[in-house]
Amino acid sequence: MPWIVMTAAVAPTVTDMAEIVLRVRLISGDRVDVTWVDPDAAEAEAVEHVIATLSQDSGVLRSRHGDRLMVLYGRGVAAVEVAPRGAIV
Repeated sequence: MPWIVMTAAVAPTVTDMAEIVLRVRLISGDRVDVTWVDPDAAEAEAVEHVIATLSQDSGVLRSRHGDRLMVLYGRGVAAVEVAPRGAIV
């Protein structure tokens, strides 16, 4: 069962659109930084949506890695960090 660790540090934006950067550590030990955008949600709602989605074994989160679509499956995620302007190092 994957476990989720999130630090909720999301910068305010000019619009109400939620765009957050996630550093994802996979069960394999690899890490990847992805961007998740929800034009209809505020930042706090976006973080809660990500937590709720990835905490389920059947959860799927569509995100971006650069110009590419990245689909994260909850069963493959070991940890997630949220940062305002890039992933926490």
